Amino acid sequence: MDYVKAFLVGGIICGLVQILLDKTKMLPGRVMVTLVVTGTILGFLGLYEPFAKWAGAGATVPLLGFGNTLWKGVKEGLQSEGLLGVFKGGFTSSAAGICGALIFGYFGSLVFKPKMKA
Repeated sequence: MDYVKAFLVGGIICGLVQILLDKTKMLPGRVMVTLVVTGTILGFLGLYEPFAKWAGAGATVPLLGFGNTLWKGVKEGLQSEGLLGVFKGGFTSSAAGICGALIFGYFGSLVFKPKMKA
């Protein structure tokens, strides 16, 4: 049942984002930034963690979850290192995800030979 819940929640998030892309003039990059900022704000307000526990990977894998991860890192960094932790904490908490995205993106570009759109 956890898999079904994660699939449905992740699908609903992606569906809402697709509607946002189709019905507004927002570019994909701005939509992605909006998702990360929304996840950060929901984490700050304490709303994202209970939602993520209930929804599982359906809530933690999309960009909303990345924003929440950044917030948790900043919060932990602030508590342990003070003001310097505000700048360092987000990078520390999300380093594995960012490295994975870079590495897999690079390998994907080797396999699929990307081209610029005309």
